[in-house]
Amino acid sequence: MSRQIPESELILNADGSIYHLHLKPENLASLVFTVGDPDRVPLVSKYFDQIDFKGSKREFVTHTGRVKGRRVTVMSTGMGTDNVEILMTELDSLVNVDLKTHTVKPTESSLEIIRLGTSGSMQADLPVGSLLASEIAVGVDTLMQFYPKLAGSQKWSKLVRDTLDLTFLPYQASASTTLLEKLPSDFYRGVTLTAPGFYAPQGREIRLKPKMENMIERLADLEVSGLKMTNFEMETAGYYAMGQLLNHRMLSLNAIVANRPSGEFDKEAEKTVDRMIRAALEVYC
Repeated sequence: MSRQIPESELILNADGSIYHLHLKPENLASLVFTVGDPDRVPLVSKYFDQIDFKGSKREFVTHTGRVKGRRVTVMSTGMGTDNVEILMTELDSLVNVDLKTHTVKPTESSLEIIRLGTSGSMQADLPVGSLLASEIAVGVDTLMQFYPKLAGSQKWSKLVRDTLDLTFLPYQASASTTLLEKLPSDFYRGVTLTAPGFYAPQGREIRLKPKMENMIERLADLEVSGLKMTNFEMETAGYYAMGQLLNHRMLSLNAIVANRPSGEFDKEAEKTVDRMIRAALEVYC
């Protein structure tokens, strides 16, 4: 007998939709593209052949439709792994929990979830305007302190902890090899650091000086099995870790719009993001 999930744990809206995302199971496709910015959702769905559903609540904006006959969802998440945890838990609940009985379904379903985000390079030879797929992600946030231990190598986690003298162990997780292998060769592959903020956690100094000096240089010099860390952002490791624990296929694609060593920002960032969106739809739909 499946456990009865209390109503206070799996919260539904009055219309039966799941609490934060405000979605019902029929509103969701098995292929989901995610973006941080709600305004980026229509920049993706404008390439759909048709849009069958639009919904929104808070920062979560969702469009579901079809591309070349395949049903597809694009939705915004807001920033940070705290939002990713809500998103992933509720997406999983939409496909793996019977919302009427509050019990887990006997047969597990797996989603394909592809992040379309922006990112900053920490390697001088990874130029702005590049498109990068995160092969591995390392989270220096504390989300995984509250979840079961992740399987697989944690070499990057331990190296980053020791390099930055952190008081907790970061976490390491990987992309779906199935999704990764479909990408064309013009996408870079990389090791992504997921930070819990945009400024000091990524080595930026405005009025407050970051506690960790020369953070970018120290991280950029790290190497594991011939790989170097390539870029910063704020969600990928959370996606990969939650995807691993919940058995969903994950991939994070990054438009490199800043090069931190050179101080350069992509003057055509909107075009770079659009190129990434079109490439992702072409490959996965």
